[in-house]
Amino acid sequence: MTTAPPATAPPGTDLPGPWGATLYETRITHVRTTPLRHAFAHRTSLWLVDLDRLPPVPALLRPLARFRAADHPGDPRLSLRQNLDLYLADQGVRLGGGRVLMLTQARSLGHVFNPLTVYWCRDAEGNPVCTVAEVHNTYGQHHRYLLRPEQTETPKEFYVSPFFPVDGGYRMRLPEPAGRLDLTVRLDRSGAPAFTATVHGEGRPATARSLLAAVLRHPFATFAVSLHIRYQGIRLLLRGLPVHRREVPPS
Repeated sequence: MTTAPPATAPPGTDLPGPWGATLYETRITHVRTTPLRHAFAHRTSLWLVDLDRLPPVPALLRPLARFRAADHPGDPRLSLRQNLDLYLADQGVRLGGGRVLMLTQARSLGHVFNPLTVYWCRDAEGNPVCTVAEVHNTYGQHHRYLLRPEQTETPKEFYVSPFFPVDGGYRMRLPEPAGRLDLTVRLDRSGAPAFTATVHGEGRPATARSLLAAVLRHPFATFAVSLHIRYQGIRLLLRGLPVHRREVPPS
């Protein structure tokens, strides 16, 4: 049996395959170094899609992979692209119709949880304009960090884990993927690394066959991500790691 070749579309060109999207088989690692060391890893599948050309998943397979504006910040009545453009306009950024690629986990079997979604934004001439890192926590909240070209550092502004307060700064290495996925997000506190997350994976064109293979490799993947994070939180509690209370924003 032959397998589909890896996706090798360079930045600025169309994504490969009949659906114009890429499926990544990924390994995600989390390493905490302070105040105690704790590490774990899990495997899942991530999609790389063009916001203007979402993959035409057949109706029969749509329960396994859906991309909804309601699963991301913004007005659920608008499209993913429209909501991102509104956010960028608020930041003083306009793409002039340029391409946006989104790396995310699709809604599957009625559920999705995306700790990190990344958007790579280019202008109409194909030049990189910015990268947006969209972070979700287990409390149903979200926050977006905008990085200009060559920018890798940004202050932490969002409560993600009950074991870290909202302070310090991130170092994000988020190169636009072309075949291989290689992302790193590091939290620095008091001038030293406190937590590092990495995402590594190999891509192949998204098709009905590759979607079914991904679901068989990682059944109930979106549920597993959410449960795994909560399980690791329980382990940290049992190890005596102190909890920092979440500040609930005013209604």
